[in-house]
Amino acid sequence: MENALAYSVQWLPGPGHKAGLPDQITSMPIFTSSDIVQMILQSGPMVRFVLLLLLFFSVTSWAIIFTKYRLIRKAQKESARFLDLFWSRASLSKAFSASKELRYTPLARVFRVAYGELKKVNKPQSPSPDVEKEKGLTPNHDVATVDNIKRALRRAVNAELTALTKALPFLATTGNTTPFIGLFGTVWGIMNAFRGIGLMGSASLAVVAPGISEALIATAAGLAAAIPAVVAYNYFSNKVHVLEAEMHNFSADFLNLLERQLIIRKGSREHGSG
Repeated sequence: MENALAYSVQWLPGPGHKAGLPDQITSMPIFTSSDIVQMILQSGPMVRFVLLLLLFFSVTSWAIIFTKYRLIRKAQKESARFLDLFWSRASLSKAFSASKELRYTPLARVFRVAYGELKKVNKPQSPSPDVEKEKGLTPNHDVATVDNIKRALRRAVNAELTALTKALPFLATTGNTTPFIGLFGTVWGIMNAFRGIGLMGSASLAVVAPGISEALIATAAGLAAAIPAVVAYNYFSNKVHVLEAEMHNFSADFLNLLERQLIIRKGSREHGSG
């Protein structure tokens, strides 16, 4: 009975206790930023190399994120302005002149390429007498005109997609590889921690904890670099797909407009000859 009473008195909360917890728990230290910096500085050379590599990936990824976000946001705003400008102008030449002020939208660049190709096709030529003698053959053939514009639009859209997706593979690489790079640093740090245990001949928590905590920083750093990169890659990929769809839709609308004009011009020629 006395032993049981002594055991219960031993765990009675004292003045310094909180919620009846022992002093060992209530006085447990909390990690601060300075402690983390100290652990990084005291880590081994391989872990420090891994952390520097992860820092490079993280800084580069954030630079790409800020740059891409600014460019894509401007491209979206100017694309909406260009569509309003294009359909409100009475002629393609006026739309071409006004589109030169829009530097960030891929739609304006695709249109300028197509309009430049249209001007080349419709440029007056001096056909040879043999060509003029061929029945039904004209220097500016309508089918050839449409085919040339289609090829020009396809090349322009591909070029714009290449520019929009530039540097996005680096974000994908960062999201896929940095967790494993951090894991490699963690495994290496734990190996060194167990080696220290063998050298000291002690497996107490005071011996094991510092080495393992230093090693786990590499995993945390890998995740800190990977998570923003993955989120940004998915976000930018979705925005690029939207811009790609807008370019394809504009290309189809431009070709429809061109074909309608060619049909009207052909009907005018037939009516005049008749």
